[in-house]
Amino acid sequence: MSTTQSERLRELLEPLVSSQGLDLEEIAVETVGRKRVLRVVVDSDTGADLDRIADVSRALSAKLDETDAMGSAEYTLEVGTPGAERELTEHRHYVRATGRLVRFQLAEGGELVARILAADEDGLDLEVPGVKGRKATSRRLAFDGIARARVQVEFNRKDDASDKNDKKEEEA
Repeated sequence: MSTTQSERLRELLEPLVSSQGLDLEEIAVETVGRKRVLRVVVDSDTGADLDRIADVSRALSAKLDETDAMGSAEYTLEVGTPGAERELTEHRHYVRATGRLVRFQLAEGGELVARILAADEDGLDLEVPGVKGRKATSRRLAFDGIARARVQVEFNRKDDASDKNDKKEEEA
């Protein structure tokens, strides 16, 4: 997709997405066989459930139908949320990933896997898991020290103490 088309689509669609209380994260037009697919990725601080996705999809579809932003050729509109292992590129992504395990490619070289405890304007407070029975350690990481960051999927995450207390109260 040309930068001009991408910019036009973003200018056209972003106000509609924002009016639904969501952020427009990504726009991509791909050719699949003879058809084109317009993929729109949206998110918010509170997430986006299926009803919100459906509402924004209808609004975007109506807007695209009334303009020539996609041209006259047939296309399919797909609206969704970022994947589980999303790349973190904006400050809001780091804030939304608080509590999640993230793999960082460091600007100075090397890699770090840590849990985001807090995010502010300058960087992140992290908890680096202990290895082989050692305790976790705290670390501060400035945003300019991050080359890339991607959320990691955790299948065996241990519940924190507050979750355990909540479960005990529910059982009582």
